[in-house]
Amino acid sequence: MATKTTQAPATAQLLVSISDLSMLNDIKKAISMLKGVTTVKKQKQKEFDITKTKGFQEALDDVKHGRVYHAESVDDMFKQILGEEAFNKIRRSNV
Repeated sequence: MATKTTQAPATAQLLVSISDLSMLNDIKKAISMLKGVTTVKKQKQKEFDITKTKGFQEALDDVKHGRVYHAESVDDMFKQILGEEAFNKIRRSNV
């Protein structure tokens, strides 16, 4: 006796972005009338909160632990990074 296997029908999702929210319901109705469309749902947009990001939390940790530096200019920054002697040597070689 042979067993018959059935495959689930292939489905796909289509994401549609709408700039004019006043047209949302009309667009949903129009899409739902298309042959083969089974569901049309509105997905809520999450509001972006930068304070919840890992980068923001790392920045706060840097401030908390004193890993923040100040420089008056780009030259001052490189002097702090390289040391004044190395900075001056590079500066002279690029003149």
